[in-house]
Amino acid sequence: MSERLLLPIPEASWQVGLGRSKFYEFIASGDIETVKVGRRTLVPQESLRAFVERLRGDTRPSGGAR
Repeated sequence: MSERLLLPIPEASWQVGLGRSKFYEFIASGDIETVKVGRRTLVPQESLRAFVERLRGDTRPSGGAR
């Protein structure tokens, strides 16, 4: 297993290309999941993947009339 399953917030925000403030907005709204391990707040890789997939779904054409 070469990929870490949990990322610290600065690394997770970098992975998806978002700034710190915007990333925290998505956490606060529940769009990005976090977990606590002791005092650390970490972001599951799967949460980042799901977040990006939801974004991709929001930007695809709807197939209806344009």
